Amino acid sequence: MDSKSISNGILRAVSIILGVALLLFFLYKISSILLYILIGAAISLMGRPLMLFLTRKLKMRNSFAVVICLIIFLLTFLSIFTLFVPIIIEQTQIIGQVDIQKLGDDLTRLANESAAYFRIEKFNLVEALQQTDISKYFSFKWVPKLLNAVLGGFGGFMIGLFSVVFIAFFALKDSKLLENSLLVFAKNEDERKFMNAFSKIKELLSRYFVGLLLQVFILFIMYSILLLIFKIDNAIALALIAAILNLIPYLGPVIGFGLMMALTVTGNLEMDFSTVVFPKMIYISIGYIIIQLIDNFVNQPFIFGNSVRSHPLEIFLAILIMGVLFGIPGLIAAVPFYTAVKVISKEFLSEYKIVQSLTSEI
Repeated sequence: MDSKSISNGILRAVSIILGVALLLFFLYKISSILLYILIGAAISLMGRPLMLFLTRKLKMRNSFAVVICLIIFLLTFLSIFTLFVPIIIEQTQIIGQVDIQKLGDDLTRLANESAAYFRIEKFNLVEALQQTDISKYFSFKWVPKLLNAVLGGFGGFMIGLFSVVFIAFFALKDSKLLENSLLVFAKNEDERKFMNAFSKIKELLSRYFVGLLLQVFILFIMYSILLLIFKIDNAIALALIAAILNLIPYLGPVIGFGLMMALTVTGNLEMDFSTVVFPKMIYISIGYIIIQLIDNFVNQPFIFGNSVRSHPLEIFLAILIMGVLFGIPGLIAAVPFYTAVKVISKEFLSEYKIVQSLTSEI
């Protein structure tokens, strides 16, 4: 091999590396737009069964059916949002009327009662806070920044909402839109394989997202019953938050449990710890664990097994790897991403035994 060939090879390799780096940098810069596209695509997949029902069973025009689907999604979103508004207002009023001294006394009493129950050393919470000179950590300089952040976040949210609705409208209206958009990246001889893979991905992910909605609804009902039985404040909203948090595999249920425990304690500050607060925490913990066992061994295997057709061990490893690489977004996107990889591998790499073994159920 002469020096010219070596030089050309080096230049080609450098060009490829630079091209990939520029592509990744570009994708990073437009990550928010990609997120809008992904959310819009997810909404179109979730709305696909409803679209088929409206257009095929009720014989609606395509555009009218799309509008009906989007109205249902928006009303659902607004219903969830309005559920939290009274709670936020109520908590704001409570914070504004709170007696700091009484709150400190209640927390100290609760801490001392819990310390006596578990036979550990007592302490005065108010004195501990005073000794830390906590006032030096507060400054009103953050108020303008907070207001700017809130206004900027609201503006970004409205732009994002409009973008998602716009993308979802056309994705629902033209079921081939995403498929044709991605088809430009495929070679002519691979178009049929690409079409088959995309159709299978669309079918599996549509069932998966609908299954997730069913999972959230079932968890919401069970959490609501649990919290209402023990008369926890804002039980419905808390149950909904905990159910939605379960969309984050493994980490979400832990956060939801911590939130339930925190609100159980703060909602019963004036009650006796050993006879009221602690037993209530124990009972809610037992109920929460039972609900999670039902979800893990009944709901999730049904959803994953019948929608994406993957073994629970495959799902666990995919979630673990994506979580390590990309954090919480990776946990959420792990199952759809792994499903897409499996389907594409079956179409383009079916000659390998490992691919045949992993995709035998697809």
